[in-house]
Formats: sequence, structure tokens, C-alpha cells
Amino acid sequence: MNKLIIDVAGKKIFLMVITNNDIYSITKENTKINYEKLTMIINDFLNSNELDLKDINKIYLNRGPGSFAGIRNSLSIVKAFKLTNNIDYFCYSNQDFKGEKEIKYENIPDLCEKFKIEKNLINPIYSG
Repeated sequence: MNKLIIDVAGKKIFLMVITNNDIYSITKENTKINYEKLTMIINDFLNSNELDLKDINKIYLNRGPGSFAGIRNSLSIVKAFKLTNNIDYFCYSNQDFKGEKEIKYENIPDLCEKFKIEKNLINPIYSG
């Protein structure tokens, strides 16, 4: 099972793919231009790791708190991926994982399961 983690709520755009055998990640500058190119950035990232969107089974998206533009754009893209490729997605916030001392991206899928984060649920948290 291949899992894609997308986080554009912070100061950087962060992407991670977790496959059965490997973990790949990249960061990009969190700019308006990169928000507009996020779909291309995701595609390029997957292609560079010999994957395609059709290879992704689940997407985990940070819903904030954070950048309004980044969160809204990433939510739209993930919803489009759901519609076009039937990929389940989970919208999490680090605030959902109360009591966890250290939250690492590679642990997000397990934390979502542990804390029973509902799939396809969107409730963004924007910072002011």
C-alpha cells in the first residue's frame, strides 16, 4: 500500500510517499507560485520515485493550523484526486494527536488510525 502525505500548512511544502519498501520525501518553498503548481510538484515527485498517482492508495493531508491559501489549495487538489482516482484521504492536524510526544511524518498513517481520524472529513484550521 502506497501512502502520500501532503503538508502545505507550514513554512514549507512537504511531500512524503511511504511504500512497502521505502520512504521518500521532498520540501519546496511555500510560495504562491508553488501553490498554483502543487499538482505538478506532486506529479514530478511521484514520477521521480517511479510512482504514478494511480499507485497511491491513501492520502494524508495536514488541515492546519496554517496558511489559508496553502490549505485551501491542497484540499481542492486532494478532493480532485479522490474524484478522479478514487483515492481515500484523511485530513489531520497535529492537534488531533494529543499526548503524542514526537510526531513524525512517517508515523502519520498509524496515528490517524490510532486516533480514529475519519476519512474524507474536511475541517480546515486556518491561522490568522
